[in-house]
Amino acid sequence: MKKYAFSRSLIAISLLALFSSGASAAEKITLKLAHNLERSHVVHQAFEEMAKEVNQLSDGNMKIRIYPSSQMGSARETMELLQNGALDLTKGSASDLESFDNIYAIYNLPFLFNDQNHFNKVVFGKVGKEIMDSTKEKGFFALSAYVAGTRSFYAKKPITKPEDLKGLKIRVQASPTTLKMIELMGGSPTPISFGEVYTAMQQGVVDGAENNVPSW
Repeated sequence: MKKYAFSRSLIAISLLALFSSGASAAEKITLKLAHNLERSHVVHQAFEEMAKEVNQLSDGNMKIRIYPSSQMGSARETMELLQNGALDLTKGSASDLESFDNIYAIYNLPFLFNDQNHFNKVVFGKVGKEIMDSTKEKGFFALSAYVAGTRSFYAKKPITKPEDLKGLKIRVQASPTTLKMIELMGGSPTPISFGEVYTAMQQGVVDGAENNVPSW
């Protein structure tokens, strides 16, 4: 069952990293970027291209070292490292960021947006900018955003209507909004980190998962 709630992810940057980028042009800087996706994921590949561009445009004075596959922890843990200044850049979804500022819950509500164009106008417009800046007082903010597609369910049996979720244990991100949504649809929301989803499904810990198609 495809939900017309859109998965929005952001590239967040520590304020400490932002300040360090203003260093002398002669000083070489290496920024650490950690995320929870595999090297084969299209987002990781995009980060590799971004690192090449940054290195080229800075004449080699700024480099980005990437740590994929949860090397520095879960999405939540990398956000906390970012907040504490131990990490410079990370990728976070609206679900990850909801615990830092509940304004991000807007992006986790199902059926809120009419279509993709409506969603894009919010994300890349004035409202989206205000939301991305909302965590500045917490030590970081969103540098950019991308739309990862509509949220979908993948499970051991077809899910075509909300009633089909009744009694199913569904993996979700630890977002209060998403947890409540699955509960109201009759399912049993089960927060599990991204890197453990496949194993959890294979071992029967959950009956299905909720995410966008590229992540599957």
